[in-house]
Amino acid sequence: MSAVSAEKPEEDLWERARKAADNLYEIKETFFPQNPDDKVTRLQNESDLALKLLDSIPPEQRKSPLQRATYEYLRGKILDVVPDYRKEAEDHLSKAVKLNPSLTDAWLCLGVNIWKKGDLPAAKNCFNLALSKGPNKKILCQLSMLERSMAQGKKIFLPLCSDLSLIRCEVEIQSFGTISFENVKQSSENQIEIVEESIQHAKEAITLDVKDGNSWYNLGNACLTSFFVTGSWDHQKLLQSLKAYQNAEKDEKMKSNPDLYFNCATDPSLSAAEEVQKMVNLLDKIENLLKMWFYRYMLEANDLHLWHHFLLLEGLNRVAVVGKVLFFVNYENVTPLYYLVCDSNQTCFVLSVYSLRDNVIKEGDQVTLLQPYYRHHVFSWKGKSYNFKSIRVDFVGQMLLNGKTLSPQQELRSSVFAQLKP
Repeated sequence: MSAVSAEKPEEDLWERARKAADNLYEIKETFFPQNPDDKVTRLQNESDLALKLLDSIPPEQRKSPLQRATYEYLRGKILDVVPDYRKEAEDHLSKAVKLNPSLTDAWLCLGVNIWKKGDLPAAKNCFNLALSKGPNKKILCQLSMLERSMAQGKKIFLPLCSDLSLIRCEVEIQSFGTISFENVKQSSENQIEIVEESIQHAKEAITLDVKDGNSWYNLGNACLTSFFVTGSWDHQKLLQSLKAYQNAEKDEKMKSNPDLYFNCATDPSLSAAEEVQKMVNLLDKIENLLKMWFYRYMLEANDLHLWHHFLLLEGLNRVAVVGKVLFFVNYENVTPLYYLVCDSNQTCFVLSVYSLRDNVIKEGDQVTLLQPYYRHHVFSWKGKSYNFKSIRVDFVGQMLLNGKTLSPQQELRSSVFAQLKP
């Protein structure tokens, strides 16, 4: 038997182990069953099989430092596929980079593992050491995301002012209700610089592969985070974010990313079914309030010269709309706030407002809406038809309440969180 033939089974076994490890992460990123436990079970079963395959490599074939490094790396990578931090995985990955410091993917896996533990500076050091071996789009994306998470650790308090239900990412919003204006000042220049570094690393990843949807998705997340961190409502950042998401959608692989398509996601771990039910409940409340208004209310606003809102064009309108608040629509989510508003022609529309505390607008108040975003909704869901008009304002500066501008104390302040999705 030739030397080449004798070495081939060994090479195949190592390659099969690598493919088994990679397949685990493919399942993790693309498999979203109706029952989340099914995903955990499948990952555990596939992980056990991958470890058995790795351990089937004869001891004499993993004696050299490079072979031992590869073995430790693959074992650590397989063990770390689970969402929670595992010390055993860290130990194997640490051995791998000590035996072979040039093993780039081992540094990447180690950084992710340590990130789960909560040691963000150490994780960043791992990513930087990996990049010192050469540019890598996966590592740049992880570093970009880590930097946003590090900015979170700076306790950045920001105004909430955008519809994130359509742009779900690793940025999560949690309302704090009555946060003083001084809290916003905690966002230092250093925090903004961290997010700008995140954007820069995201852009570097794209230069390595302009067709990679995940890199575009990561840039979208970075720009969206920057939109909040600056506190200046920089629409350019928001537009950049949306453009990046649109580019991400062009990649076929991103069709399995439920975060990018949160509105039609099938990943139960994102509580998509729960969010849909909330929306249905909201629609039913709106329908009932419209019926109640029809029978019980007549608006007395004949002295007002108003824009007739149904003449508005779909999308953004550079006009003003004036109306009277009939009802506040109770909703399970913190934001946006919903109101049923009527103009002098007894034409009702649903008003959605962002960045505002829920005790500011009261029934009977007059609202003047500047540059409103108008839509006429006609659709069916599970055999039930819905037909209503809506107006949205994203910022409190676009609204006058009883003829007066709103004060900063009436705004809703929130905190931005960037988290690792293991």
